[in-house]
Amino acid sequence: MSLYLLFDIGNTRLKWAAVESAQNPSDQQKKLWAYSGAISSKSLQSAEHRAELADYISKTLPKPSTIAFSCVAGQEAIEHLKSLFPQWQDVEWKQLMGDSTVDGIRTLYQDPSKLGADRWAAVIAARALSKTNALIINAGTATTIDLLGSNGVHYGGWILPGLEVMRKSLEENTAQLPLATPVESQHGFGLSTNEAIISGCNAAQIGAIQCAIELAKQMNQPVEKIWLDGGNAKILATEMKQFSKLNTLNIETSEGLVLRGIWSWLLQNH
Repeated sequence: MSLYLLFDIGNTRLKWAAVESAQNPSDQQKKLWAYSGAISSKSLQSAEHRAELADYISKTLPKPSTIAFSCVAGQEAIEHLKSLFPQWQDVEWKQLMGDSTVDGIRTLYQDPSKLGADRWAAVIAARALSKTNALIINAGTATTIDLLGSNGVHYGGWILPGLEVMRKSLEENTAQLPLATPVESQHGFGLSTNEAIISGCNAAQIGAIQCAIELAKQMNQPVEKIWLDGGNAKILATEMKQFSKLNTLNIETSEGLVLRGIWSWLLQNH
């Protein structure tokens, strides 16, 4: 049985997972990933950290038949990634990009080559997991919101600063506002500067999601499912549950949407 090794190189985190060829990306079981992990994407810039990562992965899993990846962290990160396993020189590498074709899905993006590979991978994953009208939200360094129709059409999406970027922006561009420390949201108006910043940033994210849902309805693609992934996914999921209009939707936090999308695409292209 062959093994596929998958990498998602994001702006902040490098994630990887390995799956057996007999497994299916539409399976949502918790123990789906035979091997998985995550480190800072900046670790790729260090020869020492690259060596540690390569040693760890090569010693914890069998030699894969294919290595597939997506990257939004730049060409240098890709070159560093591909240098990790010189002992596996005969293993094929495949890169998922924003304009990679997938059976049953197409994007309306004007120039698909400019579509972020992570966004496209998450859309592919959402299609593999369900065939309903869905919002795909990746809440990381940036928060991306994409609309996928049950017809397999990606109608585009939005990109906005992630929660941490929002908070840092306020600190860096104002004279008196501090870098807010995340606290459990009170789901109301903040009664301290820290609470006001945290609650305000959370509200901005939820507001964008609500706008996306309303726009999808106007486009006759009413959202039936929301997929959440990324480091801030649980925060947004908790916030969304406080709003009656959002609470009626099927909201699911699914870790590794990008990896799952890469895997689904690989199965069509290996």
